[in-house]
Amino acid sequence: MGGLSDLLSKAADVQLPRLKKPLAKLPFPLRAPSTPLTVEPLPPVRKTGVDFDTEWARSGPARAAREVLTTTVMEPVVQYLASPNRQGLDRLEGYEGPMIFAANHHSHLDTPVMITSIPEPWRSKLVVGAAADYFFNSRVKGSLAALSIAAFPIERTKVGRRSADLAADLIGDGWSLLIFPEGGRSPDGWGQEFRGGAAYLAHRCDVPVVPVHIEGTGRILRKGRTLPKPSSTKVTFGAPMRVGEGERSAAFAQRIEHEVAVLADEVTTDWWSARKRSYAGTTPALSGPEAGVWRRVWSLDDKNKRSSRRSWPRP
Repeated sequence: MGGLSDLLSKAADVQLPRLKKPLAKLPFPLRAPSTPLTVEPLPPVRKTGVDFDTEWARSGPARAAREVLTTTVMEPVVQYLASPNRQGLDRLEGYEGPMIFAANHHSHLDTPVMITSIPEPWRSKLVVGAAADYFFNSRVKGSLAALSIAAFPIERTKVGRRSADLAADLIGDGWSLLIFPEGGRSPDGWGQEFRGGAAYLAHRCDVPVVPVHIEGTGRILRKGRTLPKPSSTKVTFGAPMRVGEGERSAAFAQRIEHEVAVLADEVTTDWWSARKRSYAGTTPALSGPEAGVWRRVWSLDDKNKRSSRRSWPRP
């Protein structure tokens, strides 16, 4: 036993030589194999941004957890901060199957307001297209967005193939989609030009688009503000729209934007007046008056103060 103990002690004292070369320069199999020169290398695997995996967030347990969060946390918070007045839900009666809900975008509060406003059966199977470069730029942030609002990453600067394929697959599986075609929150309180993502997916998947106008969330939590200020809001649903025969996605995107503008006019005036201006081609644009900064600010303040009619242009 004594000889064995001495042998083990000497073995423990042996100093192994240190590796002078970094692991990347060691020969195979001490490092990963290299790609042959005649083979095109695979693209690097990313785990954030548009490549963020959200499939787990659509599983049964995740959906159950999200329903609990929605009913116990999201709904009370939305009711306290926004007190939404929901109009036009009767326009969805008689429709079945997945749909694309396309709304204007002024605040981070828009998403919870929409999630709590969209009725069944679409609400229980709803995914949200969220900006990949903002909501999925880190693992923690992306996981929270995927779990709490069923978000999945989309590229907002273009209709990316990966995002479009995922959205199309989800719609094909019976999921409805909430998307903000402006691509980001309004920087000054006025609307921005609608991009073609919602129109493209409606054309590709042959599903209707529901135009939605959200009014008042910019007063609560506009872009650049960190603390919300409670106020009242209005959520107006329009009649579902379908791509016309031979209609291109770009033209359909413009038609969706126009219909949301008509809903905005309906909120500040009435249904009949808004429809008359729509048929006459005089509906005020979501982007506001083409004027200097001071005029746009003045018009926006005036629009927020007066709920009976728009301050520009006069019909």
